[in-house]
Amino acid sequence: MVIHSDHTNIKKKRKLPPLLIIILSFLGIIALGSILFSLPIAVNEGRLPYLDALFLSTSAICVTGLSTIADLGATLSVFGKVVLALMIQIGGLGIVTLAIYILTILGVHIGVMERVVVREALNQTTLQGMVKLVKAIVLTSLTFEFVGMWFSMIVFVRDYPFWQALGISAFHAISSFNNAGFDLLGSSSLIPYADNILLNFTTAILVICGGIGFIVIFDFMKKRSWKQLTNYSKIVIKTTAVLLIAGTLILKLTEGSSLSWMQAFFQSFTARTSGFSTVEMTRISISGASILILLMFIGASPNSTGGGIKTTTAYVIIKSTLAFLQGKAPLTKNRRIDDETRIKSFTLAFLALVSIFVAFLAVEAFERNSPLFEATATNVLFEVVSAFGTVGLSQSVTPYLASGSKIVITVMMFLGRLGPITIFGFFNRNWGHPYASAAEYPQEKMLIG
Repeated sequence: MVIHSDHTNIKKKRKLPPLLIIILSFLGIIALGSILFSLPIAVNEGRLPYLDALFLSTSAICVTGLSTIADLGATLSVFGKVVLALMIQIGGLGIVTLAIYILTILGVHIGVMERVVVREALNQTTLQGMVKLVKAIVLTSLTFEFVGMWFSMIVFVRDYPFWQALGISAFHAISSFNNAGFDLLGSSSLIPYADNILLNFTTAILVICGGIGFIVIFDFMKKRSWKQLTNYSKIVIKTTAVLLIAGTLILKLTEGSSLSWMQAFFQSFTARTSGFSTVEMTRISISGASILILLMFIGASPNSTGGGIKTTTAYVIIKSTLAFLQGKAPLTKNRRIDDETRIKSFTLAFLALVSIFVAFLAVEAFERNSPLFEATATNVLFEVVSAFGTVGLSQSVTPYLASGSKIVITVMMFLGRLGPITIFGFFNRNWGHPYASAAEYPQEKMLIG
């Protein structure tokens, strides 16, 4: 009776559902960022059109990396670059996570409702240890970024004055760990550093660690033994390794001598939501672009700074499909994958594909009569999937988008960052219990295939 009473009181006190709070917090920060980027002080000359400022703000908060501005380093002022870095940090950590962390520093008591919102934002199943988890996430992020900044500094200080190199290094570390893909190096991105082993591997470590998720990082730091890791951590690490190795090999196979092994490796991990590039994307063949599209669609892992449908979703779909074809139960580590997980995985993938298809058609329609737009259907699909996966790779399409297309891509970045389940799940009060119903209905078998 006491538990029921507490649950009822929580419901009475709740003014807004947790998912709505998360959505509104993202929208609020995006709106604030768009205003800041549209100020004259944010750029070196003139001012950004509001739609471009909104696009950049959404891309930063959604840690995507797409931009309608060809050269951010030359266009943005110091103020604009600082705002961009802060928004990437906020977007990567999560607005709710960062807000709770600041409140704890200020000594503000974190109540039950705040913990509920954090639980939803971090996709957890319990309220226990939420504040401790938030602190660990923020401190871990800052530690990775601080160390990554100094390793990047070793490279950039050779080509830039000390303070400029420090700024570029700090920005690069933040962008890398948060899988944002923004850089301040001009339109050539990281192409001049394609053969720089230190920068390539520093970026790789930051991106991969940011992409595997904080839960896996904490599990590894605590256990420090493969055998003692949770099944979830093992699945994430194995799936990440398979995608990285397979992506490298297939990209090298499709591109041949036009892509070095280092470039193939770099693009294999960066396509999974970080968006950096050491090769001109327009040089990539259709086969190579198709592989990158698949990697972008899968994306990073849950509770990470990356997007996409997530590695575990792809794992569950593949496992379930293979098990069905073999007439077996879907097992992983001698445990059956529950029905709710499988239904959510297939639903997420379906919603993602439908969203991408609709966005693709919309961009094609908006650009049909554009005199500046000469992209192929593959280029457009590449752009749309890059936006949904919050990747940021582009085949030189973004700067030439019409206003309608910019809005479509902006929506896709927002949808990709929060996830279709978060957006559409807001309309389903029983999302956590998909079969919650007072009535039992007889089953109907239908002919399919």
